[in-house]
Amino acid sequence: MSVTLDLSEDILARLRAEAERRHLSMDAVVEELAAMLPAERNAGSRRGLSFVALGSSTSGQRARDADEMLADGFGRDALN
Repeated sequence: MSVTLDLSEDILARLRAEAERRHLSMDAVVEELAAMLPAERNAGSRRGLSFVALGSSTSGQRARDADEMLADGFGRDALN
């Protein structure tokens, strides 16, 4: 299938450089990049959050404690 894309000169140059560096065609580089995209989802499925579990708590507080922390006034000082 042929597709026409409007790419910036910078993006096009980077794709060409990567293809040349790896001795691949531009098609092959684009196919590899497409393989890194999330799989197609059903229309009714929920989207995952890519940032989940990226950090760690140094205070010992966790997301499951958020409602309790908010009820106790967490963050109110910053608004005043």
